[in-house]
Amino acid sequence: MLIIDQQIENEGLLTAARQICMAARTAPKGKGKDLLVTAIITGEEKDRVSQQMKKIGEEKEIPFFLRDAANVDAVEVMVLLGSRKEPLGIPNCGFCGYEDCAAMFQAGACCSFNVGDLGIAVGSAVSIAADMRIDNRIMFSAGKAVIDLGLLGEDVHIAYGIPLSVTGKSPFFDRG
Repeated sequence: MLIIDQQIENEGLLTAARQICMAARTAPKGKGKDLLVTAIITGEEKDRVSQQMKKIGEEKEIPFFLRDAANVDAVEVMVLLGSRKEPLGIPNCGFCGYEDCAAMFQAGACCSFNVGDLGIAVGSAVSIAADMRIDNRIMFSAGKAVIDLGLLGEDVHIAYGIPLSVTGKSPFFDRG
């Protein structure tokens, strides 16, 4: 059997994406409550996210959404990380800017711990990608498209996409 170039890299990206998701899962979480959702998308699902990014960029006149969509088009694999919307119920916290969790939830805001935990998980994830020398970029724009499409479920309120690339030149380098 001969396995060469693109086949090696594509299979390797899926293996790496799984390891990246595992690193995100094991990241520390507030009160030890795991609200993280991880996913890997390729093919048609990835293309749907890219199309939604383009739609948002055009409709809202946000050029970086279009630039990021082109980056997503240029890769085979993207990791998605999101947080379920569930306040941790810490008494008298107010870290989110609201009086309590009920007020925060009613306003449709995000629990600061959900957001912080997701940030720590994203950091763990991309550190694994960096250790493996896989080009990557953390994209709020991809996360917004994922939320709009409901790919991670209705209870996920914040997400990021991390496209992964193994090419001779990073598609994320000369982004304009």
